Amino acid sequence: MKIKLEYFSPLILLFIFTISSCSKSSSKSSTSRGTGWKIDRNNSFKEQGIAPGLVLIPGGTFTKGKVQDDIMRDWNNTPTQQQVQSFFIDETEVTNSMYLEYLNYLKKVYPPENTKLNGVYEAALPDTLVWRNRLSYNEDFVINYLRHPAFGEFPVVGVSWIQANQYAKWRTNRVNEALLVREGFLSENAKFASLNGESPEFNSEAYLKNPSITYGGLIDSLQGKNKKDSIPVFAKASDGIILPPYRLPTETEWEYAAQAQSGDREYNNYKGRKKYPWDGEYTRDTDKRGVGDQLANFKIAKGDYGGIAGWSDDGGAVTVETKFHAPNSFGVYGMGGNVAEWVADVYRPIIDDEISDFNYFRGNIFIKSSIGSDGNVLVNQSEVVFDTLPTGKKSVKLLPGEIVKIPIEKKDTYLRTNFSESDNRSYRDGDLSSSRNYNRRDSNTEKSVEMYNSPKNTISTDQNGEIIVLPDDSNYRNTFIGDDVRVYKGGSWKDRAFWLDPSQRRYLPEYMATDFIGFRCAMSIVGGNKTNKTPKNKRTK
Repeated sequence: MKIKLEYFSPLILLFIFTISSCSKSSSKSSTSRGTGWKIDRNNSFKEQGIAPGLVLIPGGTFTKGKVQDDIMRDWNNTPTQQQVQSFFIDETEVTNSMYLEYLNYLKKVYPPENTKLNGVYEAALPDTLVWRNRLSYNEDFVINYLRHPAFGEFPVVGVSWIQANQYAKWRTNRVNEALLVREGFLSENAKFASLNGESPEFNSEAYLKNPSITYGGLIDSLQGKNKKDSIPVFAKASDGIILPPYRLPTETEWEYAAQAQSGDREYNNYKGRKKYPWDGEYTRDTDKRGVGDQLANFKIAKGDYGGIAGWSDDGGAVTVETKFHAPNSFGVYGMGGNVAEWVADVYRPIIDDEISDFNYFRGNIFIKSSIGSDGNVLVNQSEVVFDTLPTGKKSVKLLPGEIVKIPIEKKDTYLRTNFSESDNRSYRDGDLSSSRNYNRRDSNTEKSVEMYNSPKNTISTDQNGEIIVLPDDSNYRNTFIGDDVRVYKGGSWKDRAFWLDPSQRRYLPEYMATDFIGFRCAMSIVGGNKTNKTPKNKRTK
């Protein structure tokens, strides 16, 4: 017997509709919880996957700083309680083989012999001359360390902070391009379009904001299996396919990942202070299986970079392979020793009293996409745009295929309480007790004199490529610390054990490189604060 709807009262119909709606109350339901209407939603997406090379760092609270050996008496890392959101970080430092993949790609897409593209490949090259020393024979490292396969799994060095960020941008685009090929939005041939010089390389952000112009407007011919007849089909942000960008970790993230206190807790309490990324207060292994073995690669004493061959050897006089020593309890290798690592933060020795206690980071520059007259974002379709660094070398500012970015404007900050300027690197610099120039004003510009005001020399090159330096001759400069000085963390093969403490911090201009500083990438998590439930006191070896 068929039951007709006209026999149901409006009240009963409302009850039936309510029950059916409640039964599909899940956020992944095809029925709106707000209106009851059927909505177009991709139900295949579950959660953000782990990108190549990364491991999950479950978020939590910790004490950042905790310097117990303040030998310089400068309170350079005042202890602060911090909450860190879950994030991903590279399992190891970026290796020579990983960086060579980047260089080989750039050489094919931006061949040095092409005058319009000349300079991109050269700008990415590590400075191999960092290995030279006036009184040491290190030419073998100059020649072989970067390119010889024997050093393939060793951490790359000679890379500046700026170069590390450029690598992270490139890595983001290559990973997302591969994901779009796998999911059928791009054809297999898409990844070869840029290599053949037919179009600008793929850019993740440009694809999301103006996909039709991706690959220089050739995207129609590079559509994958999802293409419907002649209608292009593009992946959207709501599909959850495009991953967040690779980036350098913040100082707080790096220190949290290095401390790895998850392996030094009992239920919800830490069992005590951890001096190093591994358990215990010593640099040697106390476990019977490897008793006496060094747990990191560092300078043991003056004239002793590796120890006596055999029992006390730490594995290398300079760097060692990235997985030579055991990981910490988060599963991350090399957070103590081997090479120090760049982090994203601008360096300041004084920690502000009103420091943010959630995802702390100093270095925010708020920018936005430039919008054209047609209402779409502007994508650079012309030549490569370069900057000239204080070293006289070129640095890539904008590549073909990238979105043109501009600083936020006054209209973007009007009546806002959370931010007011585009460049926030020097926000709340100085205080009455630490700066003799606090609130001083420049007599020429009537602007407030910054506490950390390193000399700002003007660098350019003439038609012959010779460097022209116009030195800063102002008479009120009182420090070498400025907004282009970045933090690096962790000890290295060249450092004593003191620097193995994750809380220690040092700095270097972002355009300089050394033979003991490398880097690793991180990635934010889209969604909640993920946890990684592992057994308490899990062993790392």
